[in-house]
Formats: sequence, C-alpha cells, structure tokens
Amino acid sequence: MSTLREALRDLPAAVFADLLEGEERYLLVVDLPGATAETTEVTVEGGRLRVEARREKDAPQGFEYLREDRELFLDADLPLPPDATDEGAEASMDRGVLEVSLPKRAAAVDRTIPVTDA
Repeated sequence: MSTLREALRDLPAAVFADLLEGEERYLLVVDLPGATAETTEVTVEGGRLRVEARREKDAPQGFEYLREDRELFLDADLPLPPDATDEGAEASMDRGVLEVSLPKRAAAVDRTIPVTDA
C-alpha cells in the first residue's frame, strides 16, 4: 500500500481527499471549502508534498461565533509515491477543490550490458 494513501487516512476527519492513479500521473484531490488559490500553497521537498491552506470565513452581520468546529488552516505533509516527480507537476483550485497532478518518473528501460574480455 502506498505511503501517500496511508497518510491520507491520517488527515483530520474534516478533510476529504482522494488519490487517483493513471498510467502517467497521480492525481490528489482535496476538498478545501473556503480556501482559494491565493490562500493555498503546495510545495514538494525531499520526497514530500506539503499543502498549506487557509479558509476565509466571516460571521454574517449581526452574528458572532459561539462554537467553531471548522478549522481555518490545513497544514498537511504527505509522502510522495516513490515513482512520483514534481517535474511537470500542476495544481489548480476550483470552488474549494484542490487538484494536484504529479507525473510519474519514466521507468528505467531494461537493457543488457554486454560483457567483453579485458
């Protein structure tokens, strides 16, 4: 089982995320209601994917919060699958849904190395 898939299980219960795998790419989809492209940062460093997002929320006029259960910040640090690369990675946000597309590294081509007499 992929370490990224296992790490998604450790996200807070209020965070909904899916991991999809295609022939050439992985796609991570994370629901971040209230977050925008301007309040979200995605970085890759040392084989890990970091998602930092801040949601905007204001109490409607005439109301104040008695209880706040919706986190304002998400700070997730997830391991990348071993064959994922950040070269050519893309991220987009549409109505609070973050999609991060990570290409897979090209598989090494099997080849025979000839052995010659010295």
